[in-house]
Amino acid sequence: MALGLGAALLSAVVFGSAAMLQASGARQVPTARHLDPRMLVRLLRQPAFVAAVLCNIAGFLLHLVAIRELPLFLAQAAIAISLAITALLAVRIFGDPLTAPECAAVAAVCVGLALLTAASGQTGGQSGAGPLQAGMLAGLLVVAGLGAVAARSPGGLATSVLSASAGVCFATTAIAARLLPALSPAVVLTAPAAYLLLAAGPMGFLLYSVALQRGAVTAATAPMIVIQTAVPALLGVWVLGDAIRAGWHLPVAVGLVCTLVGAVSLARYDGLRTQSRAADGRLTRQ
Repeated sequence: MALGLGAALLSAVVFGSAAMLQASGARQVPTARHLDPRMLVRLLRQPAFVAAVLCNIAGFLLHLVAIRELPLFLAQAAIAISLAITALLAVRIFGDPLTAPECAAVAAVCVGLALLTAASGQTGGQSGAGPLQAGMLAGLLVVAGLGAVAARSPGGLATSVLSASAGVCFATTAIAARLLPALSPAVVLTAPAAYLLLAAGPMGFLLYSVALQRGAVTAATAPMIVIQTAVPALLGVWVLGDAIRAGWHLPVAVGLVCTLVGAVSLARYDGLRTQSRAADGRLTRQ
């Protein structure tokens, strides 16, 4: 478990850094009027976005180790922890002091992780892989349709739909990574889960980038974080056989709630912080 937990925590640091870079790069290109894959080409011309891609690849490789070594409810908690890392980076980079509610949110994420770690049992296997993969494929098709419609629509609801759709995609990548029979090239090339992973990852990246263009950081991040953390956690226990220590089901539920509430709160405060910086920038230019 030590290897998986270390990889999860390190991936949180990398993902937290990538989030700041991706948001910066996404806002340097014209806002997408529809879900156009060519937007990724425009984004890749932005150095900050290229750095975000490299960070996300490194973070995913670390997260892959965590997914293979830990129950999904613990491995996915690292995604929520990345928001705490983002908040701390904002203090370091922008000199923004953490408010008392933000400190409480960081503490909630840490308490949630501690409870989930203490409650973790054995990692499950690949039971029910066939039906689960078929369900994930159907889910990706639905998400692609919803994302295409939302990308053509203005307003906060469209941003939330794009964010939630990205969350489904990233949840799919986590589950698909667990379903890979092995990590050898010969096995990966023939595994259906590998192609689900390759389809879901870029789609989620595109949907999240469009969401970041359309709305506040909160609306673009909170639904994604909740879905990509909660869905794999539940499926890991109910379908894949991830074990919870006897008598620790309530602490797991409390840990997930603490982690998610803390993460959503941090996304909210980050959104307010971003708006404040933008307003300060406009005043300075005037």
